[in-house]
Amino acid sequence: MTSRGGLARAEAPGEHLRPARVSPALPPRTGFPSCRNVSLGCARMGNSALRAHVETAQKTGVFQLKDRGLTEFPAELQKLTSNLRTIDLSNNKIESLPPPLMGKFSLLKSLTLNNNKLTVLPDELCNLKKLETLSLNNNHLKELPSTFGQLSALKTLSLSGNQLGILPPQLCSLRHLDVVDLSKNRIRSIPDIVGELQVIELNLNQNQISQISVKISCCPRLKVLRLEENCLELSMLPQSILSDSQICLLAVEGNLFEIKKLRELEGYDKYMERFTATKKKFA
Repeated sequence: MTSRGGLARAEAPGEHLRPARVSPALPPRTGFPSCRNVSLGCARMGNSALRAHVETAQKTGVFQLKDRGLTEFPAELQKLTSNLRTIDLSNNKIESLPPPLMGKFSLLKSLTLNNNKLTVLPDELCNLKKLETLSLNNNHLKELPSTFGQLSALKTLSLSGNQLGILPPQLCSLRHLDVVDLSKNRIRSIPDIVGELQVIELNLNQNQISQISVKISCCPRLKVLRLEENCLELSMLPQSILSDSQICLLAVEGNLFEIKKLRELEGYDKYMERFTATKKKFA
């Protein structure tokens, strides 16, 4: 469980921790489709109902249209690029995002597209200089744009339930990133570049991780590391995580070793000191 500062509430090591819960692309097209072609959802709800949502969003700065069967990003939002702060289009069937439009939401702080069918993200998305929260859980993403590190205001990133095969190196350029959820992907190893991450909490639960670079102990702000239900042997877990890191909550249930063996490692006492201090702080 995560506090407002990004720290998870400490739990006794060895207790079971519940894992945290973060179609082909359409060919390029020019212009924006009319509402009748935008999606099944538009047809279902009707133009007048969609207009009502747009009018409300003009007043509130929030556009939320979930569970509507949308297959495309609503073109009507091009009218709101200068005043939307929040967009939530979760639980639809959106397969792609229109490149020209995505980079124009100059005030957007939160973008949520959970449970869609996205396979790629346009580079233009990375022009959203005020974006603080990006949630793309349960899509079909295999990689992030090379320009992803330009999202300089990003604080929270959720990519759970995608098809990422590596830890995206672009994340190391995001200096204000606090929480990253990469659970339920296909990551097999954690490379040396992980030492450059500035995150406070990193969730790698339910991947296929069998190797972790010792550099993970160098993360200057990392307090919470979740590695539950991976393919880790105890010998592959760097002991420096226990003895020489800032990590005060390490979740490793469901790997290829018994938790009691972890307690026998050198440095475990130092980890317990950090864990206990954190537990008292948030008690």
